[in-house]
Amino acid sequence: MVWKLFQKTFGRSGKNIETRLEQAKAQLKEQPVDAFSKLAILARDGSAEAQFLVGQCYLTAQGAPPDLVEGARWVRRAGQNGWAEASFVLATLYLHGLPQEVDANTPKSIFDDPIEQRKREPDFVQAAEWARRAAEAGYADGQALYGYVLTAGPESIRNPEQALEWYQAAASKGCVQGHLGLGLAALAKAKTQEDYIAAAVELKKAADGGMGTGLYLMGVMTERGIGVPQNIPESTSYFAKAAEKKVRGAQAKYGLALLSGKGVARDVVRGETWLRRAALAGDAEAAAILGDMHGRGGELPPNYAEAISWYRFASDHGHAASSRTLGNIYLSGVGVPKDPQAAAQWFKIAAEQGDKEATAELGNLALAGIVPTVEAAEVLECYRNAAAQNDFLAAFNVGVALAQGVGAQKDEEAALKWIRKAADKVVNAQYWYGRMLLEGRGAERNPQEGREWVAKAAESGMTEAQLAYGHLLITGTGGAKDHPQALQWYKKAAESGNIDAMFSMGAMYGGGHDIPADLVLARSWFQQAAEGGHSLAQLMMGRYLANGIGGDKDIEAARAWYRKAEKQNVLQASIELSKIGTQEASQASS
Repeated sequence: MVWKLFQKTFGRSGKNIETRLEQAKAQLKEQPVDAFSKLAILARDGSAEAQFLVGQCYLTAQGAPPDLVEGARWVRRAGQNGWAEASFVLATLYLHGLPQEVDANTPKSIFDDPIEQRKREPDFVQAAEWARRAAEAGYADGQALYGYVLTAGPESIRNPEQALEWYQAAASKGCVQGHLGLGLAALAKAKTQEDYIAAAVELKKAADGGMGTGLYLMGVMTERGIGVPQNIPESTSYFAKAAEKKVRGAQAKYGLALLSGKGVARDVVRGETWLRRAALAGDAEAAAILGDMHGRGGELPPNYAEAISWYRFASDHGHAASSRTLGNIYLSGVGVPKDPQAAAQWFKIAAEQGDKEATAELGNLALAGIVPTVEAAEVLECYRNAAAQNDFLAAFNVGVALAQGVGAQKDEEAALKWIRKAADKVVNAQYWYGRMLLEGRGAERNPQEGREWVAKAAESGMTEAQLAYGHLLITGTGGAKDHPQALQWYKKAAESGNIDAMFSMGAMYGGGHDIPADLVLARSWFQQAAEGGHSLAQLMMGRYLANGIGGDKDIEAARAWYRKAEKQNVLQASIELSKIGTQEASQASS
């Protein structure tokens, strides 16, 4: 009765509806609740624009409680009644994912999960339908959106040629999204500098119109000098503007620029802030950079807890290098207690994310017996698969695992074949193959060929092989003795920090070899090896100091070195200490 009286009083004339619609629209900003009430009446009365505005009120919580389902339903009614902007908005909503209740006539059960907690998938088919309606109605933004759906949608609806036509139609009306679409399409096909120049023309129009993606891409092209002259300050300016538009990649780029002072005044605090924004938006590389920053320190002391948290964040977002870094952190105990088991878990994650170095590290832990047997078998299988694809490092690791019985039954014959396969490319495999032939493991003993392979590894710069080849030259195993050559190989290994080679240098200069003795040099090399923790070198330093060989005599220093050697279970050091004690007692009594 009230509704009929209302209709009689106010009528349904188009002019009256239009007047009331304008009045309601004018009230939206200052009196949204009153405006919504009036729009709701007009929407039920069949006004397409009012239906669209009612939907917008629900979607933006302007004068009405937020309600995605109700908002989308009203926008759809407006689109069905020919309101082009409504079709565009509905297409956008479908691209972001709408709950099924939008297309259902039955209300949602109160026992269902809240809509905002349910995962919603993009619906490109529905988006394409509504974007087409907006495009065909001449709505420029709808034309650009339809072009995007035809470009990025599933194969069943993809049509790049038609998409280009819609982008052109949108761009002809000054729509920046249309220019962006044209620029992206041109960039995807670009091969020559002229192609890149054409893409840059369209992308610049999108950037000048404030499109975040356009700003970011212009930043990249200006940074690299692709399609436009290289200009670092200008590229940084583009990244700054795109970062403000919440473009994740631009936030990371701008943060790095601020950290390094690239094209902008250096500002570490602001740089870190932008990197944080990028990382929290899901940029794994930005999170990894933050991990590096806090791990290295620099202007501030290292903050390992902060570094680890960022590496974890990056790892959770698929950054394999960060997962491997976490493995190395736990393996070496930097900022955390050493935990080889935790290291193995992080290496496993990194390996699953495709990091070959992590696979190698995991293999090393498996060989050391740190990885459980079941997981070691998985690692071995992973290596086998990679080796079948001509991954020579993987072939080497298969060989080592079989040689040591890790992840499978020990099989030195099979191991030798795998290691030989890798030896043409992998230095470590050359050394292993040589040692196995020298020892007769997996095949008959062959000192000559074994020595040749160890020599090849030594010549490739492998420190352990240089030391081993020096020993072979000293003993004449697999070939002639050559002490001067052995000295040169020991020296190369020693200069790389190998303490066994330093000890061997001391022993050779100490006499008894086919080179001139030099006790000063011998003492120097023994000291370097002793300081590196070599137990026999510590014993020799005790002797040299106790007897004044190659330098001054120093009983107290000799005693100190003997004690260090004694702690490493060198029996002779205890004997030498007793001799010093006996001599001192004898001198005291006399």
